[in-house]
Amino acid sequence: MTLEPRASIPSVLKPGRYFMQGDEACAEGAIAVGCNYYAGYPITPASEIMEHICRRFAECPGRVFVQMEDEIASIASVVGASWAGARAMTATSGPGLSLMLENIGYAIITETPCVVVDVQRAGPSTGQATRPAQGDVMQARWGAHGDYEIIVISPWSVQDTYEQTIRAFNLAERFRVPVILLMDEAVGHLRENIQIPEQTEYLTRFKGAGKPPFGQAEVPPMPSFGDGASLLVTGSTHDGWGYRRTSSAEAQATLVERLTGKVLNHIPEIVCTRTHECQETDLDVLLVSYGFSARSSLGAVREARAAGIRVGLLRLTTLWPFPSGAVRSVGRRARLVMVPEMNRGQILREVQRVLPEAKGYNRTDGEVITPPEILSAIRGEVGR
Repeated sequence: MTLEPRASIPSVLKPGRYFMQGDEACAEGAIAVGCNYYAGYPITPASEIMEHICRRFAECPGRVFVQMEDEIASIASVVGASWAGARAMTATSGPGLSLMLENIGYAIITETPCVVVDVQRAGPSTGQATRPAQGDVMQARWGAHGDYEIIVISPWSVQDTYEQTIRAFNLAERFRVPVILLMDEAVGHLRENIQIPEQTEYLTRFKGAGKPPFGQAEVPPMPSFGDGASLLVTGSTHDGWGYRRTSSAEAQATLVERLTGKVLNHIPEIVCTRTHECQETDLDVLLVSYGFSARSSLGAVREARAAGIRVGLLRLTTLWPFPSGAVRSVGRRARLVMVPEMNRGQILREVQRVLPEAKGYNRTDGEVITPPEILSAIRGEVGR
């Protein structure tokens, strides 16, 4: 696989300290890493991303903002813009993601780099439009049909949202996949200080004129429409040059193997986790969490340690591919593993594949999990 080198580009926003909302930080991160096309439809609690990008694109020459008629049109427009050479993005919430999933599947099989932001809210269906939840974890991974791999990232702070948005764009270009930034309402509407750096890491798309855009290389080059390449882009099974091969068992097997392998063969490069207060080799409790729930989990860890309970946190920034290796290596050091999340145990199921005795702490009433309630659950398990 041949790639253009990574580079650092000057920050679009003046470097320094800012006070902003998570949704705004997402928009700024996208702008910083060169997003030059946004198509979307307003939906709570992601609307501020669209609104902020609309304002800021007007200040940044060469960037295009389009409000579409719905979420289906939004993701379709993003896919088309990416094939025209744009670094393209859209943002939505759970109901909108449901509408986008057919075209996200199309982006997967056509290997279209793009970023889809999902600021989760309480569901199912319309649910509570302004309340937090983390119920889209499985939808983000398995919502499209067929066998495929996708990258899903979950930030836990305003600073992290800015940085992970940049990372999402670079991963999309690196592996030619849609990347889902899975935020939640509490992070999206959180306001914190954020430090804007002087430089932004930027991965340039490798176009590789004259080479097959769907084969031979693990991650093939991606020419753009309008550059002179003869391009065929189809959602049907195809060969390396894009020709439909819907009756070929070999073409189907080869395509699916490569679509999955280009992600699974690079787990160490993709997966990102971080430990907090896990210095002991023998922990009483390990919390495994992500997004806003990881913030509350860290608060509970600190309170528990003040009470003499050895508790640590494994924070999952990458949800898919699932970081089973990190969960296994850190979880084996704990007597009890607990997974706090704002759903009925979606990541818990994945943790239990690795550590069957893990337990969940769940909340699905449209309110965030708090440190005191996690601490209470810990005390109930360890008897202190």
